[in-house]
Amino acid sequence: MTKRDYYEVLGVARTASADEVKRAYRQMALKHHPDRNPGDAGAEEKFKEAAEAYSVLGDPEKRTVYDRYGFDGLRGEGFSGFDSSIFGDFEDILGSLFGFGNVFGTRSRRRNSPQRGRDLALEIEISLEEAASGVDKEISLSRAEHCPECRGTGLAPGTKKSECPTCRGLGQVRYQQGFFAVSRTCSHCHGAGQVIPSPCRNCHGSGQIKQKQEVTVHIPAGVADGSRLRIGGQGEAGEAGAGRGDLYILVRVAKHRFFEREDSHLFCQIPLSFSQAALGASVEIPGLDQESEILKIPAGTQTGAVFRMKGRGLKDLHGHRRGDIYVKVEVKTPENPGKEEKELLRRLAEIRGDELDGVDRSVAEKLRNRPH
Repeated sequence: MTKRDYYEVLGVARTASADEVKRAYRQMALKHHPDRNPGDAGAEEKFKEAAEAYSVLGDPEKRTVYDRYGFDGLRGEGFSGFDSSIFGDFEDILGSLFGFGNVFGTRSRRRNSPQRGRDLALEIEISLEEAASGVDKEISLSRAEHCPECRGTGLAPGTKKSECPTCRGLGQVRYQQGFFAVSRTCSHCHGAGQVIPSPCRNCHGSGQIKQKQEVTVHIPAGVADGSRLRIGGQGEAGEAGAGRGDLYILVRVAKHRFFEREDSHLFCQIPLSFSQAALGASVEIPGLDQESEILKIPAGTQTGAVFRMKGRGLKDLHGHRRGDIYVKVEVKTPENPGKEEKELLRRLAEIRGDELDGVDRSVAEKLRNRPH
């Protein structure tokens, strides 16, 4: 079944603020919660759908990737849709609505494994010539890197983490409300179960610092406008022991002054003089990633004629076959001809029997005599 747009699921605009998204999700959760709709499979499904939408739109990084690249971008982040474990992140929201935590029968657990680094996304504009031949672009990124002083641990030299005194290492704080036990993520250690008593002075205990890095991005030949490239392991550094995120590149190909592009084919239009079209000519057509080629125009060419230059277009991004170049001819009538040109044109008209001074009735006559 095709997924619905997450903004549509929550009923908010794409420009909605984080508070508006959160408020919309609270309303959906309140309306469709299984405890309020016992035995209603449709309500349960809408509850899950709303939770999945909020898990993306409520996360600034995931929302940025989704806005740019849709569901395909989320798959690149390892997000594959609904997972009942996501409700562990919503206990604070849902607990305030219904007066208890662990609302979907899930067990929230302390986050033991280090978290992978965040993905980054940026846009690059290239010329059509660069798209034709491929190009390496040097880009500057400001991204989180492991702190060199503590090597990503966040600890001052010679110290170690200690058990969180608030949750006693569980990552959760448990409350009793009547018959219900409420479990919520520990606000002191944020679910880690451990705290840093002596933080690193360089990174203030975060384990990371922002640094500018130069990264070379290879844009392959044949890339199209709007293509999305994924460069693995070039995102931000993860927590100590975890891998980096990825870098997503949105490629924009600038408009060309001469060619228009459709897939791997190129289209252009060239002007021809009256005499060139009538007598024939050889015209140089520029190449993008190849040398120019001579196009022979046969005598008697009419305006609007299209010539195909096979295999002179762009490379196919997914293969080795090239597209074609299509050249459209526009015959230009002489503007403000001189005395000698007028005499030559009148002489040509006399030879061809063209009516210049009187009324040319040949067109109307041909139309009248044309068979129906």
